Amino acid sequence: MLTIILECRDNEAELAQTLSALVTGAVQGIVRDVIVLDHGSRDGSAKVADAAGCRFLTSWDMKDVVRSARGDWLLLLEPGARPLAGWVDAIVDHVSINKNPARFLGSRNHRRPFFKRFVRRAAPLEQGYLVSKRQASATVRTGMALADMAGRSGVRKLVAEIVPAWAVKAMRAESVD
Repeated sequence: MLTIILECRDNEAELAQTLSALVTGAVQGIVRDVIVLDHGSRDGSAKVADAAGCRFLTSWDMKDVVRSARGDWLLLLEPGARPLAGWVDAIVDHVSINKNPARFLGSRNHRRPFFKRFVRRAAPLEQGYLVSKRQASATVRTGMALADMAGRSGVRKLVAEIVPAWAVKAMRAESVD
């Protein structure tokens, strides 16, 4: 039903965080496969992806990636993002009655300060992006990045929250200090 796709570069810890949050979906049979698109990582990203049973690609054509996805729906995420409790049910509910793409709700506990929300637009994948494989196939082009696939219009909100990747990085930086 669902293929998860992430792009990374030296995101070993963040990748591990995201993949651990996806275990629920794999156990319930919702996640069919996970594809990690690597941009030259020199850390243990490949080992983390391999240990989790992901496909780890170091060279790819986005059209081929979408075509090879086993799921009928694609969930595009940033390394470090973590869908919170209820994400599986929210996706199942959405795909059963909707054809439009969707995004998670931003986590109420991990919001950017007001001024930053006001001045700076959120990254295209900050709240994930759920899109049908059919729709993605119709819009994907060679050389396209995942963020380019995350359209801005006609997107519904899933009834589940996600901790954005930037919040995970900020928490890690605070724990190091």
